[in-house]
Amino acid sequence: MSGFGVTAAMLTAALVAVRVVTPPKAYPRHKSGRLVGMARHWIRPAPALAGLLAATGVLHFAVPEPFDAIVPRALPGLPRRWTYLSGAAELAVAVAVAAPRTRRLGGVAAAALFVGVFPANVQMALDWNRRSLPQRALAWSRLPLQLPLIAWALRASRDRATTGAP
Repeated sequence: MSGFGVTAAMLTAALVAVRVVTPPKAYPRHKSGRLVGMARHWIRPAPALAGLLAATGVLHFAVPEPFDAIVPRALPGLPRRWTYLSGAAELAVAVAVAAPRTRRLGGVAAAALFVGVFPANVQMALDWNRRSLPQRALAWSRLPLQLPLIAWALRASRDRATTGAP
């Protein structure tokens, strides 16, 4: 998968996540606050975030080249080492977010992870300045997408459900 493919997959997942993690307040709820009817099928923020982090973490090991290319050159050592470390961090955070007992810490760690990988997204945007306009737009659009990802992680840290069902 090319760097463009990885970026497209991550952008799509983030856009979908922004839409599905928070059901509208107007949806019917039981007196306990739980969603009822078709609204029950909304995706919980924590399991969805854990899935995204796990998938991205696996990609760091399965197809490391696109991630190697965006490691900021100011970091010491080989880019592959940073790719594997960030992939392992994403997998560890995914496990923490998925488990109800560690979800609060996992959500905060996910938010910190999204802040921590921001320089790689900046590096990618700078490196892609000579690519086609759609690729440049995609690279630069990743930067503001970090904000909804951080908000998603913090929302997931407050998700008290023990399963993926609302």
